[in-house]
Amino acid sequence: MCAMTRQCASGAIACTFFTNLKKKEEKMKDHVYKQIELTGSSAKSSDDAIRTAIEKASKTLRNLHWFEVTETRGQIEDDKVVHWQVTIKVGLRIE
Repeated sequence: MCAMTRQCASGAIACTFFTNLKKKEEKMKDHVYKQIELTGSSAKSSDDAIRTAIEKASKTLRNLHWFEVTETRGQIEDDKVVHWQVTIKVGLRIE
């Protein structure tokens, strides 16, 4: 049993959820984000396509903070996946 569960007399799961939500709100408090859309590609995997997009963008952009996958595509040759393309939204924290 975790420490948070012992502290909550009733609804330990709800208490943990709201505690985590409060921590998240404290981290994100008073920030402004700009969203951009990127499409990464890779012959290895969809994860590698995401990493490729973020690594390339981080060379010219600052404060990359989060991403969300919006679309995944692939190319098939001879009944095998040979290439991945993943489109992501990326949140940049404005200073």
